[in-house]
Amino acid sequence: QVDVMESGGGSVQPGGSLRLTCSASGYILCSYDLTWYRQAPGKEREFVSGVDTRGIITYGNSARGRFTMSQDTDANIANLELNSLAPDDTAIYMCKAHPKGRCEGLWRQDFWGQGTQVTVSS
Repeated sequence: QVDVMESGGGSVQPGGSLRLTCSASGYILCSYDLTWYRQAPGKEREFVSGVDTRGIITYGNSARGRFTMSQDTDANIANLELNSLAPDDTAIYMCKAHPKGRCEGLWRQDFWGQGTQVTVSS
């Protein structure tokens, strides 16, 4: 079992910023692709951003130009900086860890955190 934890959510006014952190832990030798998703009430789950084990970062359409993904010195920790937030960014933001290499065969599943709430309102 791999533990995935998100932190950094909160309430901000429109135009504000937050910094979210995703951490995958519990199996020291494993590496993971880390991907952020979000889901708002009544909406489908949406891809936000991700970083793979080589450090390659991708963004969804809603994130590009406003959000910035980065990798910690520990490769299994990823940060997502949310800028220029608007009310329609309000959602639960969840992180998924996908085991890579030898660990993909070991675990044979993805691991999800519980999510962190982001609320944008005036």
